[in-house]
Amino acid sequence: MPWPTVRHRPKSRDDEVLRSYPYRSACPSTAWADLIDNATRELYFGGYTSYFLWTQVPALPETLRRKADSGCRIRFLLGDPDGAVTRQREEIEDVALAVSTRIRTTLEQLARIEDVDGVEARFSAPADAINHVSLSVFRFDDEALVTPHLARLAGHDSPLIHLRRHGDGGVFSRFVEHGEELWSRGVPMTGAPHARAHNSGQSEPP
Repeated sequence: MPWPTVRHRPKSRDDEVLRSYPYRSACPSTAWADLIDNATRELYFGGYTSYFLWTQVPALPETLRRKADSGCRIRFLLGDPDGAVTRQREEIEDVALAVSTRIRTTLEQLARIEDVDGVEARFSAPADAINHVSLSVFRFDDEALVTPHLARLAGHDSPLIHLRRHGDGGVFSRFVEHGEELWSRGVPMTGAPHARAHNSGQSEPP
């Protein structure tokens, strides 16, 4: 009987983890602003609501407009504010600022730059919503901030990991591939208030 084939697995790349925070809210707002400002090719915001960006990063709509005008691709993958997973998450979190309200805040902010080419937005597909709400991936060229959402906790109370890419097959690539998979199945924001969806093809692999 032949020996079973052993699949090769990439070696661990601990050097891709630059820093970790026990809470997303512990990451300085200046870190988010610097990562956005330094990106030149790719900005991917894969938070289910991404609401906190508009309060933590000063003049974010103007910054995104400037980045898009310089050729940077900008994408937002949001949860559907009217989706079943959103309603379920609202019951779980049970906070005054509901998940659907946070999503609609992001949609209103995106409306400020809806005339800018290079800014794309989609809702995650219904079948992917549960995977989206449980893991947020934010990419800034070859760096990323990742938040795995814990149990009943809102995003700001969940941990955050800061990653930097060092080749293929590492932790950075695994998380970015997850984000790209959800994006590839994302759905247009047809009928969503203050939103416009751009339906371009998938981006190049990380």
